[in-house]
Amino acid sequence: MTINETLAQYSDWAFQSSFAVLLLALILLIVQYASTRAHAVQEKELVSAGVGARSAETGVPGRVAQQPKKPMSERFGGMGAAVLVVGTVLIIAAIVLRGFSARRFPLGNMYEFVAMACAAALVVGLVLLSKPAHRPMWVFLLVPVLILMFLAGTVLYADSAPVVPALQSYWLPIHVTIVSVGSGVFLVSGVASLLFLLRMRYPRAEERTGIIAKVAERLPDAQMLDRLAYKTTIIGFPLFGAGVILGAIWAEAAWGRFWGWDPKETVSFIAWVIYAAYLHARATSGWRETKAAWINVAGFVAMLFNLFVINIVVSGLHSYAGLN
Repeated sequence: MTINETLAQYSDWAFQSSFAVLLLALILLIVQYASTRAHAVQEKELVSAGVGARSAETGVPGRVAQQPKKPMSERFGGMGAAVLVVGTVLIIAAIVLRGFSARRFPLGNMYEFVAMACAAALVVGLVLLSKPAHRPMWVFLLVPVLILMFLAGTVLYADSAPVVPALQSYWLPIHVTIVSVGSGVFLVSGVASLLFLLRMRYPRAEERTGIIAKVAERLPDAQMLDRLAYKTTIIGFPLFGAGVILGAIWAEAAWGRFWGWDPKETVSFIAWVIYAAYLHARATSGWRETKAAWINVAGFVAMLFNLFVINIVVSGLHSYAGLN
């Protein structure tokens, strides 16, 4: 099969551009995050100024009060949100161009899988974190996304090429797409639970001393983070479960058995059980707060273990990382 080298190059450029743009978005959102406290102080000053202006306006008919400027945190947050959209569009373009360049579905190796998972995490974030009050969450979501993209573009990178014969099946776009999208959704869920635990560690303002506490006080409230973790797990859990089931059906067609306790199958099942335990704990009195969040974090760790250790270190029937 002939590879379109031009489209492959455009795909690589789009991926690299996405990384650079998302890094810029992270910088802008860090500035917004760091200036949140100053924003709160400015709002009080603007309210007082607004009251004075209205009083003066009452005394002088026809006078128009000057509109206050947006605080720095809001301006940088707005720019960061706009740049985020550009970065997301670029990584999606990189995935699409990779597929056209190889004339196949672009999920044949670890590089493409991680790119798809990162794109899914970004899209879910754009949908669920669209409110300005939720923007601080992006600082902590973009960090793992950028780390994964860096690893994908360096250590895990593979040239655009046809997939191995075992992956030349119509099950590839079905099974692997569902699993990769579910992994991206779980990334958002795991980060939300980690931030929830951090927020619960410093629940009151008078207890917030030190750098970590200062970081925690700028986060959204704990209830919002807990709801986000639960909402994203509700989305990712059936997706990932369907991916495991469809993978078993593909295994029966390819290898003549539904389940063989291959390392990838086993760890995927363990991760799915952990997320089932989280959902159960989330609905159980006495477990629904920090204990449930720790279970969610354990599921996130299992997903990372499954992605890197099982695919790269452990040898099995699912060893299609595409690494040399």
